[in-house]
Amino acid sequence: QVQLVESGGGSVQPGGSLKLSCAALGSITAIKFMGWYRQAPGRQRELVASITTGGITNYADSVKGRFTISRDNAKNTMYLQMNSLKPEDTAVYYCHVNRLFGNNYWGQGTQVTVSS
Repeated sequence: QVQLVESGGGSVQPGGSLKLSCAALGSITAIKFMGWYRQAPGRQRELVASITTGGITNYADSVKGRFTISRDNAKNTMYLQMNSLKPEDTAVYYCHVNRLFGNNYWGQGTQVTVSS
């Protein structure tokens, strides 16, 4: 049974930073990419950043230059460093593992609130 466990969310003032972590409990094979999504109230879930097994990263235009996605294969953990946070970054953030075949996985979500 695979489980994705997120941590690191919280409340921060505009301009502040947070680092999200996503630990994979259990072995996951045939990974196509891993990513962070977010969903704000009344809005659709959107892809924030992704990283392939080869380390190729992709970012939403709204977070380019501010967010950095990374992974530590030895720890089975993915990270999202978020700097220069803005109120519009407020959302529930979800980690995701997309596979070439078989089930895809989602974390339970962690709240990020940016407010003065």
